[in-house]
Amino acid sequence: MPETSTISDNVSVGLMKIVRSTLESIRAMLEDGTQTEETRAQIQQLEQLEQLLMDQAARLDAINAVLEEFNYSVAHELFAPLRRISGFTREVKQRCADELDVDGLNNLDSILESTQQMNELIDALMQLSRVSHLELQQVSVDLSEIASAIADELSLTAPQRSVVFCIKPHLRVTGDASMLKIALRKLFDNAWKFTSQREAAQIEFGATEVDSGQAFYVRDNGAGFDMAESGRLFHPFQHLHDAALFPGNGIGLTAVKRIIGRHGGRVWAEGAPKHGATFYFTL
Repeated sequence: MPETSTISDNVSVGLMKIVRSTLESIRAMLEDGTQTEETRAQIQQLEQLEQLLMDQAARLDAINAVLEEFNYSVAHELFAPLRRISGFTREVKQRCADELDVDGLNNLDSILESTQQMNELIDALMQLSRVSHLELQQVSVDLSEIASAIADELSLTAPQRSVVFCIKPHLRVTGDASMLKIALRKLFDNAWKFTSQREAAQIEFGATEVDSGQAFYVRDNGAGFDMAESGRLFHPFQHLHDAALFPGNGIGLTAVKRIIGRHGGRVWAEGAPKHGATFYFTL
């Protein structure tokens, strides 16, 4: 989905909240007996603005749905030629291994590695498309339980690593369980990846109070980032670090932003180079 659509949608949501808050304030004044011609006119104007914003949001939803369907279809169609390239390359390598020199074999291995990377990227794009349009199933979700399960899974993937997980218990929200699990998984994957160069890594999941209410966070003591580059974090295909040290497809945090946005929340990050990062989100 183009970033401009996401921005427009966020602006509409923000204006909608302001309009509704203003309407509630004026209606409260009317209940207190301070009704005037001016307040009635204000209510009428705000109700008209609210309807316009609702119409705009509906149009954006329709446009985004078409774009996501197109993205999904294109990504799906790319799998077939990639499989053929990979299959033919493997066949050439098997049949001609004795006739090729080291450089030739290395070139074939590079082709296979590139097709695998492209396959993973396409799969990530398809997942990003799915989380953008699937219907939300609102249920009670224990984020702490999900975070603990993810921490256990990560620990099993690399038992040689020294990583301390600190997870605050009983943090519950209402939302889509499967989508929130994806978001948390990607935030933990991000922390896991960027603490890979630490001898004693720490990853924490908890909650804190912010101006808009409660915010949850995933904090690590890893590579961190320059706050001047923070605007790029949630854009697709953006890499703030050396890809050789920290490989990835640049889609994970974009998916987090989409999921949190669909829950009516927001996500942001704070960090410093070599001093770790903290990713916050509200719901």
